[in-house]
Amino acid sequence: MKTLFGTDGIRGLAGEFPLDNKTVWIIGRALANILRRDTESPVKFVVGRDTRKSGPEIELAFASGAESAGAVCISAGIITTPGVAYLAATHGFDAGIVISASHNPYKDNGIKIFSPTGKKVSREIEEVIENAIHENDLSEFSLIEEVSSQPGLVEDYEHHFQDDFGSMDLTGKKIVADTANGAAYSIAPDLFRRLGAEVFSINDNPDGENINRDCGSLHIDALQEKVRELGADIGVAFDGDADRALFVDENANIVDGDATLWIMANLLSDSGSLKSKAIVATVMSNLGLELALKEKGIALRRTDVGDKYVLEELLASDLSVGGEQSGHIIFPSRSLVGDGIQTALFLLEAMTKTGESLSSLTAGLKTYPQILVNVRVGRKLPFEEVPEILNRKAEVEEKLGESGRLLLRYSGTENLARVMIEGAVQEEIEFLANDLAKVIGEALP
Repeated sequence: MKTLFGTDGIRGLAGEFPLDNKTVWIIGRALANILRRDTESPVKFVVGRDTRKSGPEIELAFASGAESAGAVCISAGIITTPGVAYLAATHGFDAGIVISASHNPYKDNGIKIFSPTGKKVSREIEEVIENAIHENDLSEFSLIEEVSSQPGLVEDYEHHFQDDFGSMDLTGKKIVADTANGAAYSIAPDLFRRLGAEVFSINDNPDGENINRDCGSLHIDALQEKVRELGADIGVAFDGDADRALFVDENANIVDGDATLWIMANLLSDSGSLKSKAIVATVMSNLGLELALKEKGIALRRTDVGDKYVLEELLASDLSVGGEQSGHIIFPSRSLVGDGIQTALFLLEAMTKTGESLSSLTAGLKTYPQILVNVRVGRKLPFEEVPEILNRKAEVEEKLGESGRLLLRYSGTENLARVMIEGAVQEEIEFLANDLAKVIGEALP
């Protein structure tokens, strides 16, 4: 059976397998049965969703399956992904279930499951759920009329930020928040206002279909324009479930995840609280970040692409911060999940503590030119087993030296090899990337 869980849970078109009512019911029932094995008390789930119109139906199907196995399901309503993880970790739930497809269009949806530690559930639990789906036992299938709710859960999530950042005074700060018509549409602007900021919110009127549509962290143009128009100090762009955020400085320049990591690494290092003088990023983070950090005596430890791998390295090495270029930043001492609102608050704290503008805080970070070339292949042999590729790869790396970087990898879904090169001169890296791509295509017909 094909694996249904990816690095970010189950994703698909709402209403179609595996997000049709019957399959979602099986998922809820299977999870309840798994967790019941470890406790004599009824298992309790908290369920939260973003603003997609398919969310309530999927929530109902999940709760119906879970309750058929004796679980108690509580709906937190519309809340961010990290909000659900927070509630699972702090409110006595046995698991937190997020119904969201993050930055995807509204027709998609998904299911993510968090343990009480705030981490995603283990692969072993995912495999048990997948086996249950394969068995397709619907003998007790039925849908309940509604999912129980518990007042105050979203407010508890909001208030924990005030506990952490309540001493920060944002009076005089002008913030533009693009909430992507998603889960943070009311939470983030309200929180910034309570901390004293003047907030202008855009794309904050969800209708079930406009989540991520030409807005949010994938479409920064409108935010840049609004920051220019209003003369704002900072713009914040969330994705649909607000587990990540990108930023715009007072000059309307984009501040991505790499720049955010640069700011946080410097702030923590200057205060003596950057553990092991190292941070974590993925293989896709720009070489400029690595070289800039090196000049400051800070190491960059790279992982495969995915917040899952960033978190694994953070925990294994006991480090302070890590993340992705996409704006998914994790501070493990605060949360084991990337949280766009939390990241925004840390950046605002950096601005207020230093008295510097966002553009000043990014000074010293030079982004290197980058090129990505895809080449179709007939076979996906390990690159090191193909002498022609191995030899040309070595030649490219020698040419780049310490002022460049080469990354070779295969697409996970297509018969494509990806050649990514970063270096100081755009024309040079374009020539090297296309030349290596030609060698790969000829060696793997």
